[in-house]
Amino acid sequence: MEAVTETNLQEQTKRYQGRGGTSAETRVYGFRPAFLDTQTDAVYPCCFSDGRPAPMHLFDGLPPKLILSYAPSGRVVSVKGSIISGFIRGERFYTREEVSKQVLGGTFPVNSTT
Repeated sequence: MEAVTETNLQEQTKRYQGRGGTSAETRVYGFRPAFLDTQTDAVYPCCFSDGRPAPMHLFDGLPPKLILSYAPSGRVVSVKGSIISGFIRGERFYTREEVSKQVLGGTFPVNSTT
């Protein structure tokens, strides 16, 4: 499995921009950016390195067991290939594709957290 990098995240954001699959587009629907480890089904809400919730997908708050490499500055550069980006709403993880389809289809009410 290949590593997931910051470049991968930027490409995903570009792909879903305007399609309801970015952090900025989903916030109004009560979604929070998160990662899913497909090997363990563990979900990790996105956080800054100090643990504060992040408004976008960042690797910096992930546990060390998922991190493959760091930049000299200490920032996370890559994570395990089993990590996918998406969103959490309530207790459920949604992939970017799932959120995109449902946001564009009008499935989620604005400002809902259920």
